[in-house]
Amino acid sequence: MTEGLNPLRRHDPVSPAGPAPHATSRRGRVTGGIRRASPFAAGIATAFIAILIYGLVNPPPKPLSSRDVKEAVASALASQTDPPPRSELAYRAIQPSLVLIQTDEASGDPTAMHGLGSGVVVNDAGAVLTALHVVSGANSITLTFPDGSTTGASIATRQPESDIAVLVPDSPPAQVIPATLGNPASMQIGSEAFIVGNPFGLYGSLSSGVVSGLDRSFQLPETGVTIHGLIQVDAAVNPGNSGGPLLDRDGRVVGIVTALINPTKQDVFIGIGLAVPIDVAGGAAGLPPY
Repeated sequence: MTEGLNPLRRHDPVSPAGPAPHATSRRGRVTGGIRRASPFAAGIATAFIAILIYGLVNPPPKPLSSRDVKEAVASALASQTDPPPRSELAYRAIQPSLVLIQTDEASGDPTAMHGLGSGVVVNDAGAVLTALHVVSGANSITLTFPDGSTTGASIATRQPESDIAVLVPDSPPAQVIPATLGNPASMQIGSEAFIVGNPFGLYGSLSSGVVSGLDRSFQLPETGVTIHGLIQVDAAVNPGNSGGPLLDRDGRVVGIVTALINPTKQDVFIGIGLAVPIDVAGGAAGLPPY
């Protein structure tokens, strides 16, 4: 009778050792999640280790110091090549056309005075433009060209009113390079100016300065002729420069040197040189204005 009153014990036995079905399912999900997470965590750890090793093998660059910056700037500046100055370019342009002029005042007299001057080749025939006072009265004229060759010359044209002469060489050199003529009207007070000539016989000397004045007048002491419209420059002019070219910043001939002014009457430069504009001087050689 007692057994009959306990139907659960008879019909629904429960195993004390077995877990409930729902407990088994939850444990399976947790275990599977751990298994799936393990490779991911391992990948993160590997990546972290790789980054750490790379950082040890390739340490970051040190911050630049002010000294490093200064050295880098100095190195960059030292590697730069500055363009040549304008004076150098002007000289290169005129040098193949520059002529040294030597004169003898008395033929056959060893004690005679020898004159020096400068000139510039102005056409393909080798005609040389110079100042008239350089060659006026000379018994003989000798020209020395840039290639070192020398030859006698004669005066083809005289222009006393502007102190200009054109010389024709007896035997011009094999290669003649005429100068490029510029526009004297482009020269203003303050414009760069270069004079190339043979002061005291020093062949191919360059002096530089600026245009100091325009439309100046000067009376030649030898003849008393007054020349007008001259260009005044502060580039050095000394005995031997007369007849040489006055150049603009590009090496083009804009004038022919005719005089220097010195109140003491000495033939040394004190800052005032004068040149005949090339459009006036070139007319003696039949040249176009510029």
